[in-house]
Amino acid sequence: MIKRERFTPPLFLRRAVLTALIGCGLAGCALIHHDGKPIDAIRPEQIRLADDIHLARDGWPSARWWTAYGDPQLNGLIERALADAPTMLIARGRVAQAQSDVELVKAGTNLQVTALGAIDREHVSGNGFLGPFALNVPAEGFTGPWYTSGIVGLGASLDVDLWGKQRAQVAASLGVHNARLAELAAIELEISTDVAQLYYGIQTTYQVIDLLGQSREVAAFAVETHQARAARGLEPQTQTQEARAGLLAVQQQIVVAQGQIKQFRESLRALIGAGADDLPVIQPVPLPPLQAGLPSTLSYELLARRPDLQAMRWYVQASFDRIDVAKAAFYPSFDIKAFFGVNALHLADLFTHASQQINLIPGLYLPIFDGGRLNANLGGARTASNTLIEQYNEAVLNAVRDVAATGSRLQDLDTEAELQTQKTQAVSFASQSAEGHYRSGLGSRFTATQAREPLIEERLALLKITGQQLSGEITLTKALGGGYKSDPGVALTPR
Repeated sequence: MIKRERFTPPLFLRRAVLTALIGCGLAGCALIHHDGKPIDAIRPEQIRLADDIHLARDGWPSARWWTAYGDPQLNGLIERALADAPTMLIARGRVAQAQSDVELVKAGTNLQVTALGAIDREHVSGNGFLGPFALNVPAEGFTGPWYTSGIVGLGASLDVDLWGKQRAQVAASLGVHNARLAELAAIELEISTDVAQLYYGIQTTYQVIDLLGQSREVAAFAVETHQARAARGLEPQTQTQEARAGLLAVQQQIVVAQGQIKQFRESLRALIGAGADDLPVIQPVPLPPLQAGLPSTLSYELLARRPDLQAMRWYVQASFDRIDVAKAAFYPSFDIKAFFGVNALHLADLFTHASQQINLIPGLYLPIFDGGRLNANLGGARTASNTLIEQYNEAVLNAVRDVAATGSRLQDLDTEAELQTQKTQAVSFASQSAEGHYRSGLGSRFTATQAREPLIEERLALLKITGQQLSGEITLTKALGGGYKSDPGVALTPR
C-alpha cells in the first residue's frame, strides 16, 4: 500500500490565492448604477433688494429687539411667552431629542464592551449533533444526558470606519441637531413678534376708543342741542333723530373696538400659555416711535440672520451627509469582535484555568447582490436632498420677497403718515379757530363743538396709519431675523 502525503501549498501561493479571492469579492460588490444630478443652491445675486426700496432708518434688528421700545409690560409678556408658551416647550423637546440622537449615533462608533454571564441547564439529545454527550460514561468524560454549563466573560466589538460611513452618520445627526436649534430660534422670533403685534394691537385700540370717546361727547352734545331746539319749536325732530343716529353709530364703534381688545387678549393669553385669569391687566401707554430700517445690502448676510433659513440650510447639509452614508454602504465593511472569559460544560469546572476562552474574530462584509436595495437607498437619499435644496432656494427667495414687500409698504406708509399729519394739522387749525371764536363770543358753542369732529376723524386716520407702521415694523423685524446671528458657513456644495 502506497502512503500518500498531504500536499501543502507554499505560503506565497496561499497569499496569492487569498489576494485573488479578495479582489474577486471587491469586483463583485454591488455597484452604483445611477446617481441623480444634484441641484444647485441659490446664487448670491438673487439675494438682493431692488434699488428703489429703501427706508430713512437703516440697519439690522438687534438681539432682544423688543426692549428698544422701553415698555416693561411688553418685556414681561414676551419673556413669559418665551419661557412658558406650549410651542416653545415642544421646540425644546425636539432639540433635546435631536441631542439624544447625536449621542446615540456617536455611541455606535465607539468600542462596545458587554459583560456576559449565563447558566444553561440542558438535556442533550441522543440523536443530535452532540449525541455522544447524552451517554453516561464518566470514564470517557460523558456524564449525560443532563448538563449544567456556564459562561462568564467580556465581549467586545468595534466597527472600523474604512469609508467614512460612521463619520457621515454622526455629521448628519449633528446637522439635524443644529437645524433644531435654529428652528428653536425661529419659533422664539415667531412668538416674540406675535406677542408684540397683539400687544400693540391692544394699545392702538385703546387710543381708538379714547378718540371715539371724544367723538361720542361731540355727538351727545349735538343730540342735546337739537333736542333743545326742537323743544322750542326752532327745528323739526328730524335733525334730533339724525344726531341720535350719529351718537348710536359712535357707540357701536366703541363696542366693536372693545370686542377687538377682548379678542386680542384671548389670543395673547393662548399664545403665552396663561390661564383664564392669569393674564395681567394691560395698561394703556403711548405708542413708541418707529425704529425699524432696512440694511444697505442683504446678500448672504440675510441667510445668517434668518433662523428659519439656517435651519433649512442645516437640513440640506445633513442630506449631503446621508448621501455619503448611502454611497459608503456599497463598499466593504470591517469589524472586530472579541471575547475573553471562562466557559465550561460543568459549573464545577467553570473557574478553572482550563476553562479560559479567548475569541478574536475580524470580519469583512462585502455587499455583492442586494436586489437593488442599495441603489434604491442612494436614489431616495439623492431625491430627498434635491427636494430640500429646492425648498431651501424657495425659502430664500420668499425671505427676500418678505423683506422687499414689507420695506416697500413701510416706505408708502411713511409718505401717507407725512401727508396725513399735514392734513390733521390743517383741520386742527380750523378746529382751534372755531374754539377761539366761541371763547371770544364771536361764535356758538355748538359750532365750536362740531368743528372738533373732523379733527377727531383725521386723528383716527393718522392713528390707523401709525398702527399699520408699527405692525409693519414688527413684520420687518421678523423678516430680517429679529437679531438672530449665525456664522454664514461655507456655500452649500451638493455631493
